[in-house]
Amino acid sequence: MTARERRVRTGGIELCVAELGDAAQPTIVLVHGYPDSKEVWSEVAVRLAERFHVVLYDVRGHGRSTAPKPLRGGFTLEKLTDDFLAVVDAVSPDRPVHLVGHDWGSVQSWEFVTVKRTEGRIASFTSMSGPSLDHFGHWIKQRIRRPTPRRVGQLLGQGAKSWYVYLLHTPVVPELAWRGPLGRHWPKILERVEKVTGDGYPTPSLPTDAAHGAWLYRDNVRSRLSHPRTDAYAHAPVQLITPLGDSFLSERLYDELELWAPRLTRRTLPAKHWIPRTRPDQLAMWITEFVTSAEAGRPAPVASGRYADRFGGQLVLVTGAGSDIGRATACAFAEAGARVVAVDRDPEGAARTAELSRLNGAPEAWAETVDICDEQAMEKLAEKVALAYGVVDVLVNNSGTSPSGSFFDTTTEDWRKVLDAGLWGVIHGCRIFGRQMAERGQGGHIVNTAPAAAYRPSKALPAYSTSEEAVLALSECLRSELAGQGIGVSALSPGFVNTPQKVADAVLRAVVRNQAVVPVTWEARGARLMSRFTPGALRAIARLRPPR
Repeated sequence: MTARERRVRTGGIELCVAELGDAAQPTIVLVHGYPDSKEVWSEVAVRLAERFHVVLYDVRGHGRSTAPKPLRGGFTLEKLTDDFLAVVDAVSPDRPVHLVGHDWGSVQSWEFVTVKRTEGRIASFTSMSGPSLDHFGHWIKQRIRRPTPRRVGQLLGQGAKSWYVYLLHTPVVPELAWRGPLGRHWPKILERVEKVTGDGYPTPSLPTDAAHGAWLYRDNVRSRLSHPRTDAYAHAPVQLITPLGDSFLSERLYDELELWAPRLTRRTLPAKHWIPRTRPDQLAMWITEFVTSAEAGRPAPVASGRYADRFGGQLVLVTGAGSDIGRATACAFAEAGARVVAVDRDPEGAARTAELSRLNGAPEAWAETVDICDEQAMEKLAEKVALAYGVVDVLVNNSGTSPSGSFFDTTTEDWRKVLDAGLWGVIHGCRIFGRQMAERGQGGHIVNTAPAAAYRPSKALPAYSTSEEAVLALSECLRSELAGQGIGVSALSPGFVNTPQKVADAVLRAVVRNQAVVPVTWEARGARLMSRFTPGALRAIARLRPPR
């Protein structure tokens, strides 16, 4: 999709403004942070432009916008508000816009949405990784006035995270660093620390952008934190998206935010700071939901099910989702607000599960038909999912078949079927989707179903017990290998289950708690304990003739 560019003059400077999508649709204005240019939004913008009129602009002194002269005093929040209004008047003169900000784009957007002169020009505001300086100032003052141990800890914790702010207030040093070694190595730093990659990002203007942007801090931070406004109330609905792994901002910064933003919707996601680059699909979905609700004049839909704070908006893929445990698991994630990909060999079963997921609260749900035993088919599925829906956050490998019979009665073909479905399907899922999680570098979780047969020998189920014990061993090995990359692995042992919902609840709980092995039913827990402490008794039981 090709962007249309224009120049907007304001306060002696020119802003470079890009537009995508149909100008007749509601307008979304994306404001970038430090040390970025508007290019940080490119992945999100393309997705939003399918339904909206999307506007991005380079903040003064960044990208292809000109810088004020002199720089000192040229980046105050008041002047940034002038810029915003000039852009809005040019791109959407007759309708209020939906505002989205990241990092310093969010900091200045809080100013836009709380000052009187912008009332009626903003229909909604989505904030991520950038607090209001006024709210932050009051947050600090409260903790200084009433210094409980908890509040002092919060103050010290955020103070440590804000180390870079102190450096940016030093004269000359930041400019020299950005125009020198830091500017050259910044792309590699982002890739190594945040796993941020992408064509054309960061742009070649980065050293100049970052040098100019230091004045955002110098012109605003100390004055606003020491003398915060007392009337900084949001006059539009606000959606707060908080990445839980943000290295620069504490979650506690947003405590009591409802006092300043009465129409507040909170969302969290397990990610680091640069979510416009690492989680564009999820952000585009949440922004779309919020904007659509604001346009309709109703509150944004927020999942209210158990663990909604943990899984809201995440992408969950469940294999064997056409019935029973797989279907119940998909629906449980849907109730928690996750986006669901229901995978099964049976197209009708997968479609039905996707439909039920949507009815149970999933903002989006898709059905995919594939034989998980087919490695090439799984490779194609993974490519399709990553391209169309994003990288999977949670993978649930739920599959297997259990023909009964003694070892000598189990044919070679029976062994192939059991090992293909029960072991190779799990291997393919872990390898293909787990690699995507690892390459993204934002963590994730894999759940492999390994029923109690994994640690309970049976002369009636030799093939099944063998495949499930292999899944258990695979899960333990992967858990060790992927722990350093923030990817958890759980082995779930259902036992003889008559209530798939109970297993589904255990799946979600295993991910939240990052549990290694999870026996679900009493017989599974008993078999697990016996395998560890009284293996001889299990062997004796295995010799008994099984009931018909």
